[in-house]
Amino acid sequence: MSDLKPPLESNYIPPRSVPQMGIMSYPVRSADLGGGLTVVRALPLRQQRLVGAWCFLDHFGPLSFDDRKAMDIAPHPHIGLQTVSWLFDGEVLHNDSLGCSGVARPGELNLMTAGMAISHAEETPPRNSGKLHGLQLWVALPDAERWRQPSFDHHTDLPVVEPGGGHAHLFVGELAGQRSKARTFSPIVGAELNLGANAQMRLPLNAGWEHALVIIEGEVSFDGQQLAPGALHYLGPLRNGIELLAKHPARAVLIGGAPFGESIILWWNFVARSAEEIQVARDDWEQHRRFGEVQAYKGERLKSPSFSVRPIASL
Repeated sequence: MSDLKPPLESNYIPPRSVPQMGIMSYPVRSADLGGGLTVVRALPLRQQRLVGAWCFLDHFGPLSFDDRKAMDIAPHPHIGLQTVSWLFDGEVLHNDSLGCSGVARPGELNLMTAGMAISHAEETPPRNSGKLHGLQLWVALPDAERWRQPSFDHHTDLPVVEPGGGHAHLFVGELAGQRSKARTFSPIVGAELNLGANAQMRLPLNAGWEHALVIIEGEVSFDGQQLAPGALHYLGPLRNGIELLAKHPARAVLIGGAPFGESIILWWNFVARSAEEIQVARDDWEQHRRFGEVQAYKGERLKSPSFSVRPIASL
């Protein structure tokens, strides 16, 4: 997915070797992308730019529709990141400049590694359920991996952890002794948590990582605090586990990872290390260089916004 409403300037994100402590709940931002599709952005926020290597989290839907495209994100470029597409309901069709295609459905993962350069489009496929609800997340690639060749993978056989009180669907990384087949380049975890009524769910965590929860549906209680939708709930480091309670069925997403020890600049669809690098990538996109074309998409590609080289300092 493209960041259709990027800041006018770039977001400089310094390395964070010592994360904040405690539970902090930060309100998310929302934006209407048109066609009735509303996106709620939980990362990056002014108060919290990264959680491990996770640098972007959009929650879209739930949405019901009839004879129209609920999602139609025209071809756009990426560098320096992985896109993680995870659905709770509906379908999203991915097509990219490598000629790869894949339909994401609930419980399945579309994972695109942009590396040095790729372009892709995401849209509602012609044959669909008339529903759309899901996430798009980005993972910043470490400096040693960000110039690698781009790739795309579709995974259907992903681990499910059943700790009691519900289940956790692990889409990337590792959790409770299980590991996703999805290839990543930093120590991370991403999982959908589903809790039943009057549930008590206990999950082990890596105490050296930082973690956050986004509540998708319902409410859960953690450490005596009620966690509700509409916020990024940052759990901090030094936790070797969590216990979540729910009176009614609830759904949440857990993300986490080792603190990302590199500074990055996040602008539009690019994760880079300098303003000059972003300027070159933008120019290459505008001049039809480097990123290739998404031949399977019928329509015009996105134009890049104007770029200011003056970054916004973070935290």
